[in-house]
Amino acid sequence: MQFRLSEEHEMMRKMVRDFAVKEVAPTAAERDEKESFDRSIYDKMGELGLTGIPWEEKWGGAGSDFLSYVIAVEELSRVCGSTGVTLSAHLSLASWPLWKFGTEEQKKHFLKPLAEGKKLGAYGLTEPGSGSDAANMRTTARREGDEYTLNGNKIFITNGGEAEIYLVFAVTDAEQKHHGVTAFIVEKGTRGFSIGKKESKLGIRSSPTTEIVFEDCRIPVANRLGKEGEGFRIAMMTLDGGRNGIAAQAVGIAQGALDAALAYAKDRKQFGKPIGKLQAIQFKLADMATQIEAARLLTYQAAWLESRGLPYGKASAMAKLYAGDIAMSVTTEAVQVFGGYGYTREYPVERFMRDAKITQIYEGTNEIQRLVIAGHLLKE
Repeated sequence: MQFRLSEEHEMMRKMVRDFAVKEVAPTAAERDEKESFDRSIYDKMGELGLTGIPWEEKWGGAGSDFLSYVIAVEELSRVCGSTGVTLSAHLSLASWPLWKFGTEEQKKHFLKPLAEGKKLGAYGLTEPGSGSDAANMRTTARREGDEYTLNGNKIFITNGGEAEIYLVFAVTDAEQKHHGVTAFIVEKGTRGFSIGKKESKLGIRSSPTTEIVFEDCRIPVANRLGKEGEGFRIAMMTLDGGRNGIAAQAVGIAQGALDAALAYAKDRKQFGKPIGKLQAIQFKLADMATQIEAARLLTYQAAWLESRGLPYGKASAMAKLYAGDIAMSVTTEAVQVFGGYGYTREYPVERFMRDAKITQIYEGTNEIQRLVIAGHLLKE
């Protein structure tokens, strides 16, 4: 058993950390305040090869693995949770199903520009009446010759409005319930496809979250991903890997909060000495660091399993569950270390705390993760 990262993975960490510190961190607070998405940051990630980390070079990727991917998301999230989830949704949710289930032509036409960072991807599953209950969706797709006509809407779309390629799920046979769901690739600009309401959120405010709307949106049969009725399986398999990305985001947010709390504890004085000398603060810092390390190991294990083609569904659910919970607790404690200053926007810990909350919710709430884990346990 090896607990040390390879030289390749360490190089990835250093490259992304340098990029995050120099290019992402300086504007993180301003972008959060203004709820603004900076496309130039994504473009620079493409130039570094981050937008296609795990995919083969023939598809525009870097030819690396899923462990490199979660390391990249972690390091970006260490300074900006919004930037971390931009990459996570692009790679895990939009690109992965194309890589796994796409035809050669679909990979050439859609996956390659996504991997090269020339286009941004998004994923449309959640609806106003179906979140965790994904099989209860109402968006429909009716085949008419060589085209499908989509009608309905999806909500809470990460990268919504900014993305050029959307992976969308719709009902093609309502009588078959979840076996009647099919996956489709929809391009921005397609007639009948529009961007709806943009959400104003508690956290990850510089990551755009929107509604997408389909009104007699006609797409070619060639844009169907997989066969009719395979959509629900594709969606659930996609979320397994997506949870690794969100776990990495949670670890990065928590680590960023700890970094800030440590620096503050060494500098801030109370009762004539740095507060880091106070046992009450030391215990908080020790607990925070221990929780982060445990979450990181769970996340790396899940990514390692995925990289080797081994079953990782239970591991990814455990990683997402634990990392999301500790991100919330660690960031809350970081605010406490700062005292009253932590509650102001003068320091980044309040942003980390706001960003942390969503990691307990999207890609399947932590209550759903517990059901997933229990389901695996009962089958073993």
